[in-house]
Amino acid sequence: MSRYNLRAIAQVLSPVVFASVLAAGQDLTSSDREKGLRYLADTRNGLVDATKGLSEAQWKFKSAPDRWSIAEIVEHLVLVENLLLENIRPQLASSSSVAPADRDPKQIDAAILAQMPDRSTKYQAPPPIVPTGRWTAQAALDRFLTSRQQTVAFLKSDADLRGHLVSHPVFGSMDGYEWILAIAAHTDRHTKQILEVKADSNFPRN
Repeated sequence: MSRYNLRAIAQVLSPVVFASVLAAGQDLTSSDREKGLRYLADTRNGLVDATKGLSEAQWKFKSAPDRWSIAEIVEHLVLVENLLLENIRPQLASSSSVAPADRDPKQIDAAILAQMPDRSTKYQAPPPIVPTGRWTAQAALDRFLTSRQQTVAFLKSDADLRGHLVSHPVFGSMDGYEWILAIAAHTDRHTKQILEVKADSNFPRN
């Protein structure tokens, strides 16, 4: 089974319903929105490029019995992105309390972008987002692309992405924009893992 960064789990994966609060006086800038859209597109394209032209043997190759195959990594990405769309997004929409006025979202944005893709510390992924081979490799990739379209639509929507927060045990409260950054950074993290699998000396040539 793949190792997984504990901070990344806390940021984007937890199925627990977290406490929610309402942020004071923060609006998502057009610059931030464009930055987020580029990051979603870049990480989507990075995953597509990393998996392009793989044979069935390459999709299913494991560098060790306790490591994930590329197919399993993509399945995991689908499960995670769906958690954002199906779990976190409704919580953000239903927030009702006021956040501290001195909250600086830029610091949290930067922390997510720096720490989420970092694979130097690894922990086991929690059961809800462990892949089980429920889809073929191509079906998993198609599902990922469909979910990513929905995440892009969420960022483009008129939702108050800076005004509502869902809290987590590492960064405190994260707003909707930060959750979207986290999901893109999570894709970046696991695309790096795919490249590690492909770099293994035993990776099939075809």
